[in-house]
Amino acid sequence: MHELSIAMSIVEIAREEVTKAGANHVTQIELDIGKLSGVELSSLEFVWDVAVQSTVLDGAERKINEIPGIGKCLECSREFEMEQIFDACPECHQYFNDIIQGKELKVKSLTLN
Repeated sequence: MHELSIAMSIVEIAREEVTKAGANHVTQIELDIGKLSGVELSSLEFVWDVAVQSTVLDGAERKINEIPGIGKCLECSREFEMEQIFDACPECHQYFNDIIQGKELKVKSLTLN
């Protein structure tokens, strides 16, 4: 379950930003997580409380923006929504696609106190 290490990395990013700003705590965190990022949102939700316990994120409101997967076929140039990283183009059924969006995993914003 790599979601625990992801959550712990998010805690470290938040801790560094709190230190830089001279703040004490994060009151809200907003994350962008792409559908094709490999992050299982339910698993991240499951480990979150343990990962943030007694950290600058303990008690912070969490907002997750799930970014849809969008690919572009390298054969016919059609753009289409992707559920999985190896989805075929719905037009020509080729599997060689350029992923335009959906692999994001980033801290979009922090509200500090």
